Amino acid sequence: MITVSLEQGNEGLTGCRIQGHSGLAETGRDIVCAAVSILGCTCVNALESVCGIIPVVTENRDGMLSFHLPEMTPDENDRAQILMGALKQGLSDLSQAYPKNVKLSIKERREKHD
Repeated sequence: MITVSLEQGNEGLTGCRIQGHSGLAETGRDIVCAAVSILGCTCVNALESVCGIIPVVTENRDGMLSFHLPEMTPDENDRAQILMGALKQGLSDLSQAYPKNVKLSIKERREKHD
């Protein structure tokens, strides 16, 4: 199962951790794994290329992607929240369509990242 944890703070979504494999099909043929990977990678890449915000990627390897947003101005955060909201919507849709393969949770952030 793929587990996804989105981090929520006072200023909106602040990070994401994706780990695991869906087990729906063999590696290279798993549409759920591919969809989750594309959503996560596109969000990270678009934050930088579209918004000019460089997310802090702490893990990026097979079956794992973890990142959080850096300190930002209110305007930068507004732009980042659009992409983070799109990520949340896509992951929510997948978790509803494939509940045995994707688990999405939203966790309240307790303290700031370094």
